[in-house]
Amino acid sequence: MRGTKYKILALLKQSKAIVSGESLAKELKVSRTAIWKSIRDLEKLGYQIEHLANGYRFLSSNVLEAEEIAFDALLAENIFIEKQIDSTMNAAKVAGMNHQATPALFLTETQTGGRGRYGRSFFSPGGQIYMTLLLEPNRTFEELPQYTLLTAVAVASAIDEVTGKTCSIKWVNDIFLNGKKVCGILSEAMSDFETGQISHVTIGIGLNFAIPNEQFPEELQTIASSLFPKGAPTITRNELIQKIWRNFFELLDGLPDTTYLDYYRNKSFVIGKIVSFTQRGITYSGKALRISDAGELIVQTTAGEMTLSSGEISLSAIDGKQLK
Repeated sequence: MRGTKYKILALLKQSKAIVSGESLAKELKVSRTAIWKSIRDLEKLGYQIEHLANGYRFLSSNVLEAEEIAFDALLAENIFIEKQIDSTMNAAKVAGMNHQATPALFLTETQTGGRGRYGRSFFSPGGQIYMTLLLEPNRTFEELPQYTLLTAVAVASAIDEVTGKTCSIKWVNDIFLNGKKVCGILSEAMSDFETGQISHVTIGIGLNFAIPNEQFPEELQTIASSLFPKGAPTITRNELIQKIWRNFFELLDGLPDTTYLDYYRNKSFVIGKIVSFTQRGITYSGKALRISDAGELIVQTTAGEMTLSSGEISLSAIDGKQLK
């Protein structure tokens, strides 16, 4: 029945009107029973189909689909969706070693080994957005764009544009909404030993799409949230995912234009705040002054101005509020 149910899905999507079971059966040359069973199978997969006296109507569904995400810069054949894997970052790295055509996007409904910066594991319930983009820059490390900052801008602007909400960025790689973290970004590079160039870059995004606050572990309820913590989402995951990567590739294509840095700075809620951080085993505190053109955070401490690189430190507190 797999072939039949996806043919039915395509026909329902194509029609904005109600489609009768009889017309579907005639079109596909199958029985009405086969149509009914296929509709039921589609609903089990998460598709929403309205049952009416005179037929069926497709409703907006939150099922991840390559065809709904793809656009000219990211082809459907290079988008891979799994029900459950350990980590989309791992999947992308393995694909890179196996010479997967790029750019390629790896998504999963749930992941058992999700991780953030410094290998930290994170809460990964089903129905959210877990994805990793695989790129093949073949450049030296010094020539690489600031992928983490570009991605943060792409995610923040996509959220604002498609949800009507206003999010902010915590330097360097977290997206916050209403004072709580909703998204984390992780960029990693893989080098070619023979050429000394960066052969592949993986950009991972974990985004809490729709999770009621009470479903978070107790220790996360005061610091983490989702885009839609109450009620049904007003958009699909596919719409948001496509918008994120459209924004990303537009920014990437626009380089060396660095106006995205102005957007990043305006979205940052760190500038002007007192921050605490640990560098080389020593804890410092000071006022965050600015973000440099290299994406570094400049902090005024009692020891003078300090330049913080995202690869060296992590902010531990802002204005005394502990961060995770």
